[in-house]
Amino acid sequence: MSAATFNVSVLGASAGVTSFAADLRLPGRPPLKATFPAGVISTTDLRVRSPAPNGGRARWGLTSSSAFMLPQNPVASDICAAALTGGSALSLLRFWGEIAKRGFFDQTVCRKLVHISVGLVFMLFWPLFSSGSQGAVLAALVPGINIIRMLLLGLGIMKDEAIVKSMSRQGDYRELLKGPLYYASAITLACAIYWRTSPIGIAVVCNLCAGDGLADLVGRRFGIQKLPYNRNKSFSGSIAMAVAGFLTSIGYMHYFASFGFIQESWEMVFGFLVVSLGSALVESLPISNELDDNLTVPIISLLLGTLFL
Repeated sequence: MSAATFNVSVLGASAGVTSFAADLRLPGRPPLKATFPAGVISTTDLRVRSPAPNGGRARWGLTSSSAFMLPQNPVASDICAAALTGGSALSLLRFWGEIAKRGFFDQTVCRKLVHISVGLVFMLFWPLFSSGSQGAVLAALVPGINIIRMLLLGLGIMKDEAIVKSMSRQGDYRELLKGPLYYASAITLACAIYWRTSPIGIAVVCNLCAGDGLADLVGRRFGIQKLPYNRNKSFSGSIAMAVAGFLTSIGYMHYFASFGFIQESWEMVFGFLVVSLGSALVESLPISNELDDNLTVPIISLLLGTLFL
C-alpha cells in the first residue's frame, strides 16, 4: 500500500505576505491542492482545489472557518461564532428599528424588510459553526433567544418601541406574540433540526423570508389583478412569492454546496420549485386570512420538502 504524501512550498511574497502551496495525496484518491497566506485564520483566507471526478473541471471551494477559529476547542469556537452571529442579527434589528422609528419607510415596508433580511442574513453565518448537532444547537440559540424577546415584548414585560414598530402591523406590542413569534420559532427549528446539510431547512427559511416577504411588498405595489378565490391576494404577489422563494433557495443551495455541506443536483432544484409553488399556493388561499402566513408557509414548506427534497 502506498503512503500518503503532503508537500508544502513557498509561492512567493507580496506586500509582506508570504503565500504557500500545499499538495496532499492519499492512496486511491485524487490529489487535494490548496493555496493560502501565512497566518490564515478564516474561511476567506483559504481556497481548496479538488479535482472533479472523471476528469471534470477542478473546483475551488472554501473550507469551514470552524477549522481555524480556536481549532483546539470546538465548543469555544462555536460560542464565538454564535456571539458574532447574534451581534450581527441584533445590529440588523436595531438598524431596521431605527429606520421605522424615524419614519424613513412606511411601517409595512419596514416590517417586511425585517421579515426578508433577518432569516436570510442568519443563514449566511451557518458555515462559521462546526458540523454536527453541537454547531446546529448553538447556532439555533441566536433565533431562539429572539423567541424569548418576542415573548417578553409581546407580554409587555419588556419595552422596546423601535423593535415593536418595525415588527408589528399596527404598532401594538401584543402582535409580537403571533407572526414574529411564529417566524422566530420556524427559523429556530429549521436550524436546529435540519441545519445546513439538509435542503429542507433551506426551503423553509427561503420561502418564509424571501417568498412571503416579497409577496406582500409586490402585491401591495402591483397587485391590481386579484385572485378569483381570494380578493385579498393578487396574481403578482403570488408569482413574486414563488419566484423569490425558488431563486433564493437555489442561491443558498449553491452557497452551502461551495462549502461541501450539500450536493447540488437538478433533482434538488426541482424539489425547490415544487416547495416554492406549493408555498405560494397555500399563502394565496382564503385560510391565510385566518391563519398567519408565518405559520402556514413553514409548515407546507416542511411537508413538501420532506416529500420532494
